[in-house]
Amino acid sequence: MSIRIDVDKCIGCFKCIKVCPGSLIYSNKSRQAYIKYEKDCWGCTACVKECEFGAIHYYLGADIGGNGAYLYTSQNSDELKWNIVDKNGTKVVVNTNRKESNKY
Repeated sequence: MSIRIDVDKCIGCFKCIKVCPGSLIYSNKSRQAYIKYEKDCWGCTACVKECEFGAIHYYLGADIGGNGAYLYTSQNSDELKWNIVDKNGTKVVVNTNRKESNKY
């Protein structure tokens, strides 16, 4: 499984649903997001980047050394923070400048 959505943190903003290139994320009757077929997820992390509430966790695959590690984002107006959590709970935060990160 590539992503997991925590319905307790989901506020029903639908941003993840709108950005998923595979149209794999849906909403339930309570407006909370869920992924129906986790195995179909491409692992693009578009939904992770859009979630302002840390409700979507992307699980790093064992083939790239993840072995249970996951990441989620938190953000403010200027920064997108990639929070990477190791299987033993160690956390690393990588900050990116939102205004500069997509310039070519």
